[in-house]
Amino acid sequence: MSLRLERHKHYVDLVKQRDGFECEVCDRSYGDGFCCSECNFTIHRKCAFVFMLRDLLEHPSHVGHCLKLLTTGAPDHTDPKCHLCGKNTKRLLYHCSVCKLNLDISCIFDYFSNRARLIHSWHHHPLLLFDFRFQLQCDVCHMSHRSGYFCSRCQLVVHKECVSKIESAEITHPFHARHPLKLLTDGAPDYTDPECHICGKETANLLYHCDKCKFNMDIDCAIRNPQRLSLSKLKVHEHTLTLMPKLMFFVCDACGKKGDHAPYTCVQCDFMFFHQKCAYLPLVINVNHHEHRVSYKYPLGPGEWICGVCWEEINWSYGAYSCSSCPNYAIHSRCATRKDVWDGKELDGVPEVIEDIKPFKMNDDNTITHFTHEHNMSLNKVTEERSICEACVLPIDSYTSYKCSKSDCCFILHETCANLPKKRRHFLSPQPLTLRPQSQHKKETICRACDQVFCQGFVYSTYQKQNFDLLCSSITVPFKHGSHDHHLLYLKLEVDHMKTCQNCGIDQKEVVLGCIKCNYFLDFRCATLPYTVRLPRYDDHPLTLCYGEKASGKYWCDICERETNSKTWFYTCKDCGVTLHVFCVVGDIRYAKPGGSINNNVELVPNNRSSRPLCHNCHCHCLGSFILKDFVEDIFCSYYCFSRCKPWMSLMKKEKGICPPWAYK
Repeated sequence: MSLRLERHKHYVDLVKQRDGFECEVCDRSYGDGFCCSECNFTIHRKCAFVFMLRDLLEHPSHVGHCLKLLTTGAPDHTDPKCHLCGKNTKRLLYHCSVCKLNLDISCIFDYFSNRARLIHSWHHHPLLLFDFRFQLQCDVCHMSHRSGYFCSRCQLVVHKECVSKIESAEITHPFHARHPLKLLTDGAPDYTDPECHICGKETANLLYHCDKCKFNMDIDCAIRNPQRLSLSKLKVHEHTLTLMPKLMFFVCDACGKKGDHAPYTCVQCDFMFFHQKCAYLPLVINVNHHEHRVSYKYPLGPGEWICGVCWEEINWSYGAYSCSSCPNYAIHSRCATRKDVWDGKELDGVPEVIEDIKPFKMNDDNTITHFTHEHNMSLNKVTEERSICEACVLPIDSYTSYKCSKSDCCFILHETCANLPKKRRHFLSPQPLTLRPQSQHKKETICRACDQVFCQGFVYSTYQKQNFDLLCSSITVPFKHGSHDHHLLYLKLEVDHMKTCQNCGIDQKEVVLGCIKCNYFLDFRCATLPYTVRLPRYDDHPLTLCYGEKASGKYWCDICERETNSKTWFYTCKDCGVTLHVFCVVGDIRYAKPGGSINNNVELVPNNRSSRPLCHNCHCHCLGSFILKDFVEDIFCSYYCFSRCKPWMSLMKKEKGICPPWAYK
């Protein structure tokens, strides 16, 4: 995030929590703030409130002249020391050009503190009511607002609504009944662990503390979201659990993972320990990695168990989820209840309804009625060289298919595509996926996994209108890919944790398939590239995907006639010896065939003219099997060029496509 601070000539960037952050106002070395790369100017976010202050028309120590805020240090012709406290001023100071007088920010803070509007018993400094020009996080509710009370001496921020929530500077709390807890407003003391002893989170400026026991408790646990001292009638345990409010190392019996703070314990079971979250584990749930319900079981029982999500070993002496229908299937408790695995619904006591997911009704041995088509379809074993499957938009060729019985209807499906279930569970979504023909959508869409446009064919969708194409939704984990020796697992990336695809080199921010042990990752676009492809120009021989090789000579693409990088993936014909760019072979639009459209305004036209047209964006000859033509007759060689030339019509918010090789200047 970049913004402009008043009186500072450059834009500044937000820097998140980092030690060693040298602020130009205070002496604290931690916290988040703003940094200017142009002049190495750094200031904490809360200290930046000084930029909200206007020039001082008067000051008790200097009456009659205006004091102006400077951001570049004391002028060369003046003494750099503050004329009140005698300390050296920093880059931020107030200055009188008439008297050549300097005042540091600390002395100005003292001046504002004396003018503060609120004096509260729980804080040792007065609080000043401010209208912030950018959002600051309240130290009580942790929500960001533009107004509130501010302590200029210790940078404490409290919203108006939160002032009354803190009743006193000293409380007695059931989690630490031996001694009263005192409210601290400038962070945990250096002699203690800064973590909250109840929830384990880092304490902020405001916390309650016992100096005799070195005990810390943040505001959330003390006021906003207090934990219960005892728990009973739980799903995963029959006895009452009691909270142990202290920092201690333990192994949770419910999930088998280590913990370091405030477990719930069962005295009746020889001090079984539970994480606070694990005490509330559901009993019966659905997960997107398995077709049946799974139930919590403690202990899991003897055997060699492998987790169906992370594919790591499960210690059978602890709790886990298992399937009663599949005796060898089990999942770690933490893996089963992840947000990207579980839909959040507890199914204990809910009767299981078996849905009919069959995509067609069998009329006789050779005739079916498919749910996507109004006419009956007959089994067809005749080679269909020119027919395209309505589901996967690939040639039927010699594969067995189902064809519409009506002579004037050309609807046809591969036998395998006709058998695709109407509903399925898949790791790409915690909600079940529903099969729909693309024609039911008003517009073509983008696959949420591979970020590629597709404008024909079938699609799997969630009720939240998230769409996945057939290739991505057909992947199962662990996924074996020819480019790597080990299995690849599905990884849902955390915020600000990007992974780079081993093939195309594009950073992925949401989902990848990867081997963490080898630091090897593939995005879904590259992972689903077809291993063999047939092009009209190479009818006699199939093209095979090559995962790079060490070669001393140069390779040239036979389509765009530009050099290929032998270390990256390319297509090759083993009989002819030709090499082709991946983009030149498969393009960047899936399930595309001439006659389709994009955004109802861009038509896919066969690129079969005697002379190749020029792309409106890259000004190169269009080399693909079809071209994109919009309503004003502009021609584009690929969706990449279309989205960059006309972003207002593009489906992609952030294009991740690879630039066509022929478009490189």
